[in-house]
Amino acid sequence: MAKKVVATLKTGDGRTYSKVIRMVKSPKTGAYCFVEEMVPNEKVKEALAKYMQ
Repeated sequence: MAKKVVATLKTGDGRTYSKVIRMVKSPKTGAYCFVEEMVPNEKVKEALAKYMQ
């Protein structure tokens, strides 16, 4: 199944998006987890900037 996802992201409209992976600390347990989201290439810096504050 992963091959299908990669193949669809490389063709057509998939090239205009980037996967942003952030590490977030849980306020409850203090453990870190990873949060993934797909954002347009133009909005990558904005998506990361709002979490850096």
